[in-house]
Formats: sequence, structure tokens, C-alpha cells
Amino acid sequence: MSEFENSITNLSINGMDGRMLHLRSPEPTDKEILLIYGHHASIERMAGFAQYMSRFGNVTICDLPGFGGMDSFYDINMAPDLENYADYLASFIKIKYKNKKFSVVAMSFSFLIVTRMLQKYPKMSKQMDDIFSFVGFTHYQDFRLKKNYKRAIKLTAKTFSGSVSSTIFRYTFLLSPVISLTYLAVSRKHAKMSGAGFAELKRRIRAEIKLWHINDVRTRMSTILTMFSVDLCKYNQRINHKVHHIYVKNDVYVDQYMTEQHMNVIYDEYEAIESPMTNHMPSIVADAEEASQFIPPAVVEKLSK
Repeated sequence: MSEFENSITNLSINGMDGRMLHLRSPEPTDKEILLIYGHHASIERMAGFAQYMSRFGNVTICDLPGFGGMDSFYDINMAPDLENYADYLASFIKIKYKNKKFSVVAMSFSFLIVTRMLQKYPKMSKQMDDIFSFVGFTHYQDFRLKKNYKRAIKLTAKTFSGSVSSTIFRYTFLLSPVISLTYLAVSRKHAKMSGAGFAELKRRIRAEIKLWHINDVRTRMSTILTMFSVDLCKYNQRINHKVHHIYVKNDVYVDQYMTEQHMNVIYDEYEAIESPMTNHMPSIVADAEEASQFIPPAVVEKLSK
């Protein structure tokens, strides 16, 4: 087994079982980095990022309920809403870090969780060195999708967010051949697939199939509805910390201007850092060297301190 695989252990919180990665830095250090993946991800998908960031500190990734193969909130008769995710993350941090300092790197959807957690538990901000938003958002108006496309996504999510309908969705639309054919059909225009040779395209599609299968469909649908209705500004609670927001210049999903306005309402300080990425998030990141291409020099400088 690789060092990465040996660094993955079981995780159990509030009756939900998942996994946790704790990847130690090659050099002895007290610096801790909590890396939290986004909506369509897993520990394995974050392997390259984790390996690269371990150059700057010890990296931890925890599964989120309903994602990465972890049990969902539905399994313990709870809803996968932001309040419960915020409480879950706070519980994990208390168990993992106790009173130790750490930096957090939150990808996309997980930045909502981090922000809501800090609104509910403001004292936790004192425990954080740096807060990095990696193409994160805090408000439904941050999305720049066309209205018809947005309506279609919301309608699909609402239709298949029930216990029965989500099961039907899983065993019809998410069968491996269906996913493969869909990605092949749109491969020339799809942000995650375009430009790949045949072997690389097959590798990316296999990775996408796994992600679609290990993440709980009902949780996915419910959290999509959350993303398209969320407004973290409404709580009127500022977070006493600076956020470093890493954005993609031509992000097809998130509007940078609106994102900045809303983050400035919530956080005491805000810094925008442009990423060299061309897409919202890469499909898969094979190794640390590949991951380094997506991390701006300004972030490297901050992590190196």
C-alpha cells in the first residue's frame, strides 16, 4: 500500500461511519492543514492536493456525511442541511485538533459549511491561522448560470430528493454505461473532459463514475437545493477573521464580483487570489506535481509561513 493509503483511517461521529486522511509532512512540523473537499469529491480525488499541501504541514481530510462513501445524515434521521453540517464539522475539529491551531482550505460547497460553522461557533475562528476559500461561495446569487439551466437543475434536484425517487435516479441515470455515454457525448465541450486523449478520457470518466456512485444521491440532491437557496448574509453575523478567496477568472459556475460582495459582508477581511486553473475544479488530480499547477504563488507563500 502507498503512504497515502496507509494514512487513511476509519472515522465515526454521531453514529455515522466514514474515513479520515491524516498525511504527515515529510519534514517535522507543528503546522496543521484541514483540507475539506467539495460537493462531487472524495478523499481519493483530493490525493494530489493533499500530497502537495503536505509540503507545508500535516494535512487532514475528513469525509462529510453522505459524501466520499460516508453514511448520510438520513441514516440517523437527520436532514443534510447547513446547520447539521456545521455542527458535524465543529465536532470533528474539537475531536481532531482540540485547542491546536490549524489552517483550513475549503473547496467549493464545503466553504458554506466552514462559514456557517464560524457563524454558529465564533470562538473557533481564534483557532484558525488562515482560512482559504477555494472557489467557494456564500450566497445563491454567486452563481452565474443561465436561468433556464438553473431552473432545470433545481427541478431535477427537487424531483429526486425523496427516498424513493433518489433510489430510482441512482439505478437508472447513474448506471455506469449511462454515465460513460453521457460524458463521451459531451467530452469535446465539457470543462472536465475537453482536451483529453482517449486513454486520459477513459481515466477521467472512470473517476467520475466512482464519484457518482459513492456519494449519496439523496444527499446530493438536497445539498444542490441548499446551494441554490442559501444566503449566509442574512444571519447578520460577521466573522472576525480574514478569508483568502481563490477564484478562477473564467469560472463558468461562480460570479467573482458577487462572491466578493457577499464575502465582504460576512468576513472582517477579504483577499482575492486568482488561480491559474481554467475550470471551476479539475476532474481528477493525479499527483502533487499536477496539483501544484492549480495553487497560486500567493497561497504557497502563506502556507509556507
